[in-house]
Amino acid sequence: MNTDDTVLEFGSENEPRVKKRVIHPVACFFHLFFRVSALVVYLVCGLTTAGFVSSFIAILLLLSADFWTVKNVTGRLLVGLRWWNKVDDDGKSTWIYESRKPAAMKKHPVKPAESRIFWVSLIVCPLIWLFSLFGLIFGLNVKWLAVVIVALILNSANLFGYIRCKFTSRKQIGSLATKYIGSQIFNSMAGGTQEETNTPVSSETF
Repeated sequence: MNTDDTVLEFGSENEPRVKKRVIHPVACFFHLFFRVSALVVYLVCGLTTAGFVSSFIAILLLLSADFWTVKNVTGRLLVGLRWWNKVDDDGKSTWIYESRKPAAMKKHPVKPAESRIFWVSLIVCPLIWLFSLFGLIFGLNVKWLAVVIVALILNSANLFGYIRCKFTSRKQIGSLATKYIGSQIFNSMAGGTQEETNTPVSSETF
């Protein structure tokens, strides 16, 4: 992929250029807001006599907003990763897992605080929904079963996608390092007469 990476620094237009622990506060907020709100609405409505249909719709809307936000916005801004699906002219579907280009990563490095916010919430929320699923099954409460299953699927899809992105980026770094070391050894054995060749950029970067 040859598209240029774009990083939006929300809320920092009029502030001095200083090192910050969080440079995307709005992205961090919405990364947590939708998924936490869905859990809160589910827990509150499960303990009260609130209308099931309205609660069901509200939770699904929050889950959908969370899935779209995490998949398309916060993953790219907070950790430099993204995953998406491409359908070619023949109708073949391909899942693509990408990491930010090394040059862009040096210019806009991932902040440890933002990375922790991203990964902790990405892992913890599916676990909470999973425990809720077991609770409903053992408690023979099928009323909220559909909501919890949908929540678990959407949360797990983002978790799986970004884990694939993470491992793919590490494999790329290892592959590039292996190719570079191998080429250096080969050139040394050949007497250093061969010109160094550039390793092509992987298609799994953006």
